[in-house]
Amino acid sequence: MSRTRLVTRDDAPELAEVLRLNRDFLAPWEPVRSDAYFTEAGQGTVIGEALARHDRGSSVPHVIVDDTGRIVGRIMLNGIVRGPFLSCSVGYWVAADDNGRGLATEAMAEIKHLAFEQLGLHRIEAGTLLHNAASQRVLERNGFLRIGIAQKYLHIAGTWQDHVLFHVLNEGKTA
Repeated sequence: MSRTRLVTRDDAPELAEVLRLNRDFLAPWEPVRSDAYFTEAGQGTVIGEALARHDRGSSVPHVIVDDTGRIVGRIMLNGIVRGPFLSCSVGYWVAADDNGRGLATEAMAEIKHLAFEQLGLHRIEAGTLLHNAASQRVLERNGFLRIGIAQKYLHIAGTWQDHVLFHVLNEGKTA
């Protein structure tokens, strides 16, 4: 069974519920979100915008699912750039009750394969908060290498925070 799939507009109610249940758990790792973000309508807007970016070729918005098909998180290739760069970034989260089961590691393997084999990208970049050891393990298990620290990289939980940057290269891609 595939661990990820493209998000659809029909996922808005389930995603909103997962996000509501995990609001406090995700808060330290995410930008500050308005109350509207955690509603079905809010997720409908988020999904619509993500699918529009997907249609333009700049994003691949997926949900992470468990063995029953229940949505347990989100993973997205962002900022896809073609030309000589052939690169993107990746972001992801998994619900608190589903952490530690290997779902994020499996989802990352699938999205990495999609980026390299289907999209023909050369490089994927990811960043984690300095103290997010679990997310760093997900990346390292998928062949990502630490490339440095980016100071005040993203505005997370209401403040600019340093991140450890990682990347993985498509070693099979020659041109």
